[in-house]
Amino acid sequence: MPEISRFLGIVITMYFNDHNPPHFHVRYEDYRALVGIEPLELREGRLPPRVLGLVIEWGEMHQAELMENWTTLAEEGNFRRIAPLV
Repeated sequence: MPEISRFLGIVITMYFNDHNPPHFHVRYEDYRALVGIEPLELREGRLPPRVLGLVIEWGEMHQAELMENWTTLAEEGNFRRIAPLV
């Protein structure tokens, strides 16, 4: 599972050939979540409210890059790292 980005203890990953709809996975401490890309929303799991807010803020800034990674991972098995939230 490629690591797309990491910031403030939050790890963002995507799976190769994952199921639709487009999404990414988030790990933070003992929390796990699945976040949809379009629309950008929590789909499964739990995150502390502050962490979810940071993930959504980051996702809004990089939504196009997330969709590009989703497509290239599925079609070619390639991905690009995305800048962390700073």
